[in-house]
Amino acid sequence: MVESREEVKKRAEVLNTFNMDFFSLKGQVAIITGGNTGLGQAYAVGLAEAGADIFIPTFGTEGWDDTRKLIEKKGRRVEFMQVDLTKQGTAQEVIDQALDVFGHVDILINNAGMIKRNPILESKDEDWNQVININLNAVYHLSLAAAKVMAKQNHGKIINIGSMLSFQGGKFIPSYTASKHGVAGLTKSFASEMGAYNVQVNAIAPGYIATANTEPIRKDQQRNAEILGRIPAGHWGETNELMGTAVFLASRASDYVTGSIIAVDGGYLVR
Repeated sequence: MVESREEVKKRAEVLNTFNMDFFSLKGQVAIITGGNTGLGQAYAVGLAEAGADIFIPTFGTEGWDDTRKLIEKKGRRVEFMQVDLTKQGTAQEVIDQALDVFGHVDILINNAGMIKRNPILESKDEDWNQVININLNAVYHLSLAAAKVMAKQNHGKIINIGSMLSFQGGKFIPSYTASKHGVAGLTKSFASEMGAYNVQVNAIAPGYIATANTEPIRKDQQRNAEILGRIPAGHWGETNELMGTAVFLASRASDYVTGSIIAVDGGYLVR
């Protein structure tokens, strides 16, 4: 099929509109739960490097000073809020506080989470409830509160944090696995409706990343060898290897990406 001159001209015009500004977050405000340590801190620093100001709700104050220095070094502003995301009404308080401080909210990264390890026959109700409340219920309520703001302004990005356990069953972590499968479902459900408001909803599924949380596993020689044997990249991921995906999903470059769960795993899932 031969293109007409008008079609060729239109296609060229579309191609010429793309530039690296599509990845810029200048003037944007991002809420990143648990953005004071670990992977959350990496997302926060990555988005700040791209130009965003950062609002971080956290349960504790660990890492606040270090995170502030890292973000302010990028020339961006960061504010913290100490809060228990599992309490009723907290989600709206977080959104309201971010709006009071920055005036608008453009990006939400639902990063805060926890894990409890027990053989399934030794599972405890309190462990199940605690994990589901922070990993899934808090994600739902905060996403909903943010989505209402984003729908009114007709733009926004919601980025959830899944896991390899969004795809697999795992062992000794039924509550975590259920919550991360739930995160994948919430991502798709929100994406299916929020597209009408120009709000994109996606998830990042980190693979095995070298953080304080995974240090015990990395020190277990047998378990470490099993994991490395399944990773085509041949090494544990570093936190900075997730920054690019977070910036992409937060930026205009991903405007036609929604409902996706993107694995950043060194190829772990292909084996």
